[in-house]
Amino acid sequence: MKKTILSLVAAATLGLGFASAAQADLLSDIKAKGKIVAATEMHFAPFDILKDGEYVGIDRDLFDEIAKELGVEAEFIDLPWQSILPGLEAEKFDFVLAPVTMTAERLDRYSFTLPIGNATVALAKKAGDDSITKPEDIAGKAVGSQKGSAQLAQLKAFSETLPEPVDAREYVNIDEALADMAAGRISGVANSLPLMGYASVQRPGLFELVLPPFGEPKYFGWVARKGEDSASFIEAVNKVLINMHEDGRLKAINEKWLGSNPDLPTTMPEVK
Repeated sequence: MKKTILSLVAAATLGLGFASAAQADLLSDIKAKGKIVAATEMHFAPFDILKDGEYVGIDRDLFDEIAKELGVEAEFIDLPWQSILPGLEAEKFDFVLAPVTMTAERLDRYSFTLPIGNATVALAKKAGDDSITKPEDIAGKAVGSQKGSAQLAQLKAFSETLPEPVDAREYVNIDEALADMAAGRISGVANSLPLMGYASVQRPGLFELVLPPFGEPKYFGWVARKGEDSASFIEAVNKVLINMHEDGRLKAINEKWLGSNPDLPTTMPEVK
């Protein structure tokens, strides 16, 4: 009798384990709820913008297409960048829609989608500032970038190659850095090429893009939690992204916001 009871308990425990494993699938959970909750920072133009209380930008346009093809509703949460990846790990939402720069460390820690943007670092300066004509001219100057970003890390690495170090200033978001540059408190802002180009195009009398970009070529992707439970969801998102490459939707969205269509890979790039 005792052996029978123990066997029943063991079987029940094993059954619960199988049930838990079966349920641990992000795509299935999202489809069952009919909704995906995605977090981003709505101060990262042109990818994420809060305009007159409405969330718009490249990420919004892209992910509306993803949600439509998956047959679910998308709910968006606006958070400071520094809290987004920790919030994902704490399971406060399903997915990170904020563009995350692909690095070897992050690829070990998160499940990435295919690239959705170019993350190579570029510099913006105040319009008419003839003291900066190339990236190397920021030696000894104050330059802003976003706290906790891969672009800030690349700015600091670039600074070490210059004859005089850069005074790297850290900001909660890029809007604050651009405002400080407009006010003359810093000489430049370093962030991804699309962001700096967008700022220069939107306010040509105030900001100018400094070319070429510096640092190694990088890409943005979206991320889910690491693990097998995210695999089917990432695969489904990637399938839609490839469809958008092929049918022209991706090109149309990029041209709408950037005026050009960046060359983005349809396979995972090699990341150093």
